[in-house]
Amino acid sequence: MAKKKNFRQLAVALGYDVDKDASPKVVAKGAGHIAAKIIELAKEHDIPIREDADLVQALSKLDLGELIPSELYPAVAEVLAYVYKMNNKKVKHK
Repeated sequence: MAKKKNFRQLAVALGYDVDKDASPKVVAKGAGHIAAKIIELAKEHDIPIREDADLVQALSKLDLGELIPSELYPAVAEVLAYVYKMNNKKVKHK
């Protein structure tokens, strides 16, 4: 019989104000029901969602409002590139 993995959903939301922040920061995070609510709100507000289990694990260890550490810049840059790409697709389809 196969074992079921004990999976607990995690979510981390990033924010970045180019005029105020040196780098993106954690604006929301949670597990279980809170993670589901973060994802639900992102969908309701048409915010692109990117799944990356390793990155969300690392980001979930940061405090709310904490700037992303430089060692996570490459992974976060990939997420931002994805978001920009998704936003450009939306603009072209309007």
